[in-house]
Amino acid sequence: MNATDEEWPKSRKRLMDAAHYGYLAGATDIIFHPGSYFLNDPLDVLKIAIPRLQGCVDELKKNGTQVTLRPETMGKSAMLGSLEDAVAMSIATDMVLPCLDFAHLHARPGDGTMNTYDEWSRVLEFYGRELGEKALKHLHIHLSGIEYGPKGEKNHLKLADADLDMKALFKALHKFGCAGRIMCESPIMEEDALIMKKTWMKVSGEKE
Repeated sequence: MNATDEEWPKSRKRLMDAAHYGYLAGATDIIFHPGSYFLNDPLDVLKIAIPRLQGCVDELKKNGTQVTLRPETMGKSAMLGSLEDAVAMSIATDMVLPCLDFAHLHARPGDGTMNTYDEWSRVLEFYGRELGEKALKHLHIHLSGIEYGPKGEKNHLKLADADLDMKALFKALHKFGCAGRIMCESPIMEEDALIMKKTWMKVSGEKE
C-alpha cells in the first residue's frame, strides 16, 4: 500500500488477482501485508494507503467480487500494520476489516509486552469500539508462537518454544464474545492447531 509509484501497479495487481481468483475458488477473506512505512510517519503513510485501498475496493465492487480485504497486523515496528493502522484502513473503506495476528501484536513492541489478559482485553475493547460489536463476531485471526527482538518479529515458533500466553488471549476472546476463524501459522501446524482447539475448549467450556 506504500509502494513507490513505479512499484504500486505490480503490488496492486497481486492483491487484485488474489481477490479475483480467491473469490472464484470460494474464498471470503483475502489477507494481505500492508507494506512498510519506509521511515515515514504512519499517519502520512495512511494518507497514501487508504486511497489506494479504496481504489481496489471500488474495482472489486464493480466486478462483483464479494470478498473482505483484510490488512494483517504486522510483527515489525517498521511495517505498516499496527492495530491502529489496520483499524484505520477498515474504518475508511468498505469491504475491509483487519486480520488480527496476535503473535505479531505480541512481537511488534519488541519488549515482551502485549501478552496479558488485560492487554488483550484493551485490544478487543478498542476493536469493538471502533468497528462495532458485530465485527467481534467475524474475526479472522492468525496465531502461532513467535520469536522477536527489539525491532519486532524474527520468525514463527511452535507454541511450546514461545512465550505467548495463549490461555490469557483466549480468556479475553471468550470474555468479549468473539467468534470467527483462527488460522494456525505454527511450523508444526497440525499439532499446534489441536493444542489451540483444546485450549479454547477448556477456556470456553465448549464441547465437541
